[in-house]
Amino acid sequence: MILKYIQKQTTLFISISIIFSATLFVFFATEASFNAIDKASLWVRNYFGYFYLYVGLVCVLALLCIAFSKYGNIKLGKPSSKPEHSLWAWIAMLYSAGMGSGILLRAVQEPVFMQQNPPFSSNLSTEILALEFTFYQWGLTAWAFYGLFAVIVGYAMYLQKKKVTIHATIENYVKSNSVKKGVDVITIITTVFGLIAAIGLGTTQINGGLNHIAEFDFGLNTTLFLCVLIVSVACFSAWQGVNKGIKIFSKLNIIITFALLLFVFVTSDVNAILSSFCMATYHYIVNFIPLSLALEPYNPGIQFLTGWTFYYWAFWLAWAPFTGIFIARISKGRTIRQLLLGVLIIPSIGTFFWFSVFGTSAFNLIYEWGTYNHEFGNVFSSIFVFFEHYPYATFLNLTAIFLLISFLITSVDSAVFVLSMFTDKGSKNPSKTHRVIWAVFILLATIALVLLGNIKANINVLETVQRLLIITSLPFSFLIVLMLIYFVRDLKKNSQKTMES
Repeated sequence: MILKYIQKQTTLFISISIIFSATLFVFFATEASFNAIDKASLWVRNYFGYFYLYVGLVCVLALLCIAFSKYGNIKLGKPSSKPEHSLWAWIAMLYSAGMGSGILLRAVQEPVFMQQNPPFSSNLSTEILALEFTFYQWGLTAWAFYGLFAVIVGYAMYLQKKKVTIHATIENYVKSNSVKKGVDVITIITTVFGLIAAIGLGTTQINGGLNHIAEFDFGLNTTLFLCVLIVSVACFSAWQGVNKGIKIFSKLNIIITFALLLFVFVTSDVNAILSSFCMATYHYIVNFIPLSLALEPYNPGIQFLTGWTFYYWAFWLAWAPFTGIFIARISKGRTIRQLLLGVLIIPSIGTFFWFSVFGTSAFNLIYEWGTYNHEFGNVFSSIFVFFEHYPYATFLNLTAIFLLISFLITSVDSAVFVLSMFTDKGSKNPSKTHRVIWAVFILLATIALVLLGNIKANINVLETVQRLLIITSLPFSFLIVLMLIYFVRDLKKNSQKTMES
């Protein structure tokens, strides 16, 4: 019986076997694991770092061309079908799944770092340059990776009536079953590593917030407990499904995030924030292509790119499968144009305004102090230090901790749901057994990552994640190019029939 079940679920068992083996190796050979990851990531950065940049730019330009072409009118579903979710619920779910806790992790630390360490020389003020480069790393490129997956999988699901698997998007061109299964396994492994990276970073930041509020070091055990708590609640949410669990958490996240943003906005220098937002957005749009290619004078150098942009592109690639497929899952009834422009523009503008509010307010605090002694230098505690300079600081910090937990839950539950669709033969409503299995293995792998990030005093979880993701996203960066090429071919071949049906 067990052997027959394994034969029917080969993608699931191959994937979890690889993840479980890697987890065991980290548990029992932690330092050796870190050294191997360190060497491999250096090799990838040296030979393929710029390739990540080129892939990102191609995805943005390709999606804009598709959105404004005649293909943008194609509806994901029957011509008469209406969107399953309201615009408000749709935006809330895609944003919670796509960014989540990252905007809290970097809200203050990244703009201030860029202001104190400008990536390149510019005629702009260091504040505007800092925001522009932050926008670049959180803007169109990230959402293009997500949008590409969303539209390719949505097209396959709703128009070609295919199952929810990655190999289904290329099966018209690839006939080998082994290659198809390999594509699915690569996608699953990349997704899992991207997800556990987010959980490891998020729980470490939550622990940093608790340490800051209580003025006490809660230590590694608290981080591990938070991992167990978040994955357990996420598993319950995924068990409930999209409408009962995931949508409720997503709406709650957006409401609280907007309230937090509004409070900081109205209690800070409103004019300075609005001015910075407009100027940085303008320069980001104007300089987008040279930034994306790291052309002079917009080249920050290989060391800066390695520590920041290469890592971000690898992170967005790792999140692209589950975020993109989740967006496709909730986008039935929308046109390709609505999907692509909605995914590219709405979250990007929201993110730009978020960083403008927190970044400009942090700049102003530094001006008031007269000197800067790295008060916002710790990525895991910077936002909590920032809130100490506002009214109701304790309440704001507790709200941020709650948001971190809630955002992580929505990211994990949507990922668990999507991974279950992958391994349950592309079912749009996967087996609950698959959801539990994935929750368990995600938890084990996250614990391994957190332990890996604590083996050396001078190496934290963030640096471990950077090294790991740059490696695991490499095969996927090649796959995403093939998927784009095949998708464009399918659009050309089938568009006339689709628009006439």
